[in-house]
Amino acid sequence: MKKIEAVIRINKIDQVEKALSKLGVNGITVSQVLGWGRQKGNMTEVYRGTEVEVRLLPKAKIEIIINDSECDQVKEVIRQNALTDKIGDGVIWVTSVEDFLRIRTGENTLG
Repeated sequence: MKKIEAVIRINKIDQVEKALSKLGVNGITVSQVLGWGRQKGNMTEVYRGTEVEVRLLPKAKIEIIINDSECDQVKEVIRQNALTDKIGDGVIWVTSVEDFLRIRTGENTLG
């Protein structure tokens, strides 16, 4: 099993979620996160009439546990649907999952 984690623009979460659902992904976890990458988060916004430097940018983090055979396809669906071709589109990384257990049923498979 693999765990795919993707940090993407918040405004792309609905599009990515719908594409993953259409692909047949059984479940995802989404969190609101703050961070910066290559763009270093150096943005200026106006808050109550005062310019404020924003260093940590709001993003969405998606976490998915899938079978190894689905990994490349899920990564590509996320990439295609999160893409704007602008800096700050996000990142995807994959890690191995040693174990998986459903609390309600005690199953240890993704089926």
